[in-house]
Amino acid sequence: MAAPRAPLHLMAPVWNQGTRGIHGLSKAVAPEDSQRKGRSLLQFLADHFYDVQALREYLLRKQVLKVHQKNRPFTHIKERFGPHAAGAYFILKQGGAVKFQGKEWIRPNTRGRFSLDFLKFPEVPVEAVDASGSAINYHGLDNLLALKELQSLWLRHCPHVDDWCLSRLHSLANSLQELSLAGCPRISERGLACLHHLQNLRRLDISDLPAVSNPGLTQILVEEMLPNCEVLGADWTQGLRLGPEEQSRDTASPIPA
Repeated sequence: MAAPRAPLHLMAPVWNQGTRGIHGLSKAVAPEDSQRKGRSLLQFLADHFYDVQALREYLLRKQVLKVHQKNRPFTHIKERFGPHAAGAYFILKQGGAVKFQGKEWIRPNTRGRFSLDFLKFPEVPVEAVDASGSAINYHGLDNLLALKELQSLWLRHCPHVDDWCLSRLHSLANSLQELSLAGCPRISERGLACLHHLQNLRRLDISDLPAVSNPGLTQILVEEMLPNCEVLGADWTQGLRLGPEEQSRDTASPIPA
């Protein structure tokens, strides 16, 4: 009878020798012996993971940890330069852009580097933030909720912005005038209902939200909830159920009797 296999785990001796994730493994395991150079990264993974599901779970844990690291607070900057500088630094590290009152937009370059000149005017508030496409999540919002003079916030196509995130935006109710949530896959009707606190909103983009089951009706309800706000999204007729005549016509058999 064959001996039972050891518990599922990655062999640490190779993994911990300075490699960075999966991409570093190919260099770490490539032997100097020319006869063994043909051993591929795939073979290495097959030797150390017993099934594909285990590998997927491991990679998922790595991804979750990476998102957690990106949303950490920059407490040392906040304590030294104030909440506006800390919030700006957080967004710029995410690859986004910020605008201080009376200043030009600050954006990172193609290498992710950006100027730190904003640390010279810590008392100037941030008035606009573009975090579109970033990894910002529920915890990362802590870096923005202290920006009490924030007027515009773009969260377009942010994969981790969900209904719980929207429930926290009430802290910006006194200042926020423009909000874009377009293309966020995890926002549903429940999250949009939390925006009723933002009565100072003048422009809201809720287009292309796949988790919203009835975009047209949802837009009507949001417009009722925020009467002074221009709501951008689906056409008001999109997603509305067909009337009785249209339903009967739609379900009728296409084959003549």
